[in-house]
Amino acid sequence: MAPGRLLALTGSMADKRRAAASPVPRAQPRATSEADFLAQAGVRDLLRAAMLKLLEARPEEPLLFLAAFFEKLGVGAAGESKPGGRGSHTLGHALWYLKLAHHSQRTAFNNNLTIAYDGLSAGGRKKKPGLNGKTYSEVLTKICQEGGLPPEISSSLLKKIQCRDHEAVPFDVFRYGVLTCFVLVEFLSKADALFNILDGDNQSDQRLCQAVLDTLEEALTASDLSVPASYLEAGSKLGPDCLAIAMDRALQNKKPGIPMERGEFLKEACLLFLDKVKPVQ
Repeated sequence: MAPGRLLALTGSMADKRRAAASPVPRAQPRATSEADFLAQAGVRDLLRAAMLKLLEARPEEPLLFLAAFFEKLGVGAAGESKPGGRGSHTLGHALWYLKLAHHSQRTAFNNNLTIAYDGLSAGGRKKKPGLNGKTYSEVLTKICQEGGLPPEISSSLLKKIQCRDHEAVPFDVFRYGVLTCFVLVEFLSKADALFNILDGDNQSDQRLCQAVLDTLEEALTASDLSVPASYLEAGSKLGPDCLAIAMDRALQNKKPGIPMERGEFLKEACLLFLDKVKPVQ
């Protein structure tokens, strides 16, 4: 036999021996039923976890909650793999929970507050357990920004309710600060709606505006801003009858009044609110 042919034959036999010795990857057994498929894919456990979270949070929009829940499963893993992504992901996750239920839904809102607080307080490789003032301030700032509060109003509010960066923030302080921000955001929205009643434009008669602001102040004086139910009950004082009487009195003087801009009206309304906010000790 020719040397070249012998070498070729020897190499071919060696290749066959190596192929026989190497393990052949086995394909996963295919699901024989729908139940087996769901079990192999882990869908049942995932859906069970989603339902438990839904019942735990009791959001105002259940379908939107579920959509966001499944979306965050992938986004969260991607965020933690990036430098600095873990902190931003934790903050975003906490804010997501805080906005799930309206603050008037006490049980659901308090439950979501606890989940957010525990998530922000969790320790890590470079973070000690517990919520510090810096992270707490970041949460409050985000709520104010996303709620559309004017920067000067947000700044005045934060000076009253924020803590020093290095301070440990207990749950009661966290709850008070978050709740105050949400209530002020809603209060600003209601004040804006009141201005629309006075005039659909961006300015209105100052006498009317001042009459509404005085009525608004009376409502705030009778409420406890730390109790959402009290804040909502105080809104009954701003009903059509009460406002109509106040506005009628203001217009008894037939002389034309000085116009008040929408921005000035909203600022004055927010200052009334801020005056009732108790500073964090």
